[in-house]
Amino acid sequence: MSRDVNCAPAVCFLLGLPRSGTTLLAHLLQQHPDIAAPPEPWLMLALEAFGRLRHGHPAGSSLIEAAASEFLGRIDRNMVSRAFADAAYGQYLAAAGKRIIIDKTPRYWMVLEFLDALYPDAPQILLMRNPYAIAASLKSTWGIPLQAENTRSVSVSSLADLMLRLPDGIASALADLVLGLPRLAAHRARQQTQVVQYELLVAHPEEEIQRLVASLGCEPISIGATMEQAGYLLSSSFGDRKILERRTIDGGSVHAWQAQLSIEEMQTVTDLVGAELMIKLGYEEELRHAQQAGIVDKGRDVTELYRRIFRIWWDLRTSSGFPTNAGELTSVARQASDNACSPESQHTSETIVEASARLEAAMAAPLRNALSASEAARGTQVEAIRDRDATIAALRAEIVRLEQSLKGIER
Repeated sequence: MSRDVNCAPAVCFLLGLPRSGTTLLAHLLQQHPDIAAPPEPWLMLALEAFGRLRHGHPAGSSLIEAAASEFLGRIDRNMVSRAFADAAYGQYLAAAGKRIIIDKTPRYWMVLEFLDALYPDAPQILLMRNPYAIAASLKSTWGIPLQAENTRSVSVSSLADLMLRLPDGIASALADLVLGLPRLAAHRARQQTQVVQYELLVAHPEEEIQRLVASLGCEPISIGATMEQAGYLLSSSFGDRKILERRTIDGGSVHAWQAQLSIEEMQTVTDLVGAELMIKLGYEEELRHAQQAGIVDKGRDVTELYRRIFRIWWDLRTSSGFPTNAGELTSVARQASDNACSPESQHTSETIVEASARLEAAMAAPLRNALSASEAARGTQVEAIRDRDATIAALRAEIVRLEQSLKGIER
């Protein structure tokens, strides 16, 4: 099907956390002749961050950001970003011969406001999945640890220590669950959003896909008992690679978490997500199963304390990098955790808030100091590399000069 690239493309955003089944849903939707679902464009994240660069750019990252911000401040940045996105989506659709593009990028939870500003009327599909199952998939697929080594206790301090010792990518996966899930849950009320539960999708794929394609204005299509091959994923490094091996939809993934997570790991997930949010999302039965296994609901305040730690870590990390020294943070987190969970203060919201505020203040200073030291060390390393390159260039020039001199002598 051909289309006019000058017309605004029909765009739908598929939202959901990593390991929540978004690749499966996008693949099922792409079987419709009108729908294209490329593997995770990440386009909106790139546009939202346009002009912000990591330190070390040879032209000067701070200069680039300042100049770009100054220039873009004189024009409608959203209009320019929308024009770029329309051109990119439109060209992809023209090449694919499709009418609607599904942009499936799990970490769009970070830029939901940006999406709504650029595409206020665009349909969105929000895929929700049992948080215990997401955590189990993070553990089994990427090896994401859900508790610190050599400890059976679950506390704010042990998770803070674990978080700071992990590589950036792994800690980010935990932040998806802690920070991303509440944001996506709040987004369910958006008028143009269709909510899908993973458990219903794998149990009744035909009905769920028909409902979604109808909401996009497409004719119904039968997806059949077997899935089409996902060969298009072979050319990309994004998306769930397991789907390449599947020919049918795996309903066994719904309950696999019960065998994959220990009691301590279930407790960690419960603390991170919060029993209140689990119930709001419709996973009260799963919560009840975890409680029967031995986990306890520590309350909203403990969950908020976890979120506060992750928010501070996330803000510092996204601003300009992140240090790895966890000592003082762990000590402060342990003290705040002990205060927050003690019998005297367990039911006093004001005490929790005060402990959280002290935690935030105490965390920020040492982490910023460590970050400054890290940036200074990085600057020294960059200068050493430049000096090395200059020396190499000088040696090469000297070798050329000597070779030319030798040739002159031989003549």
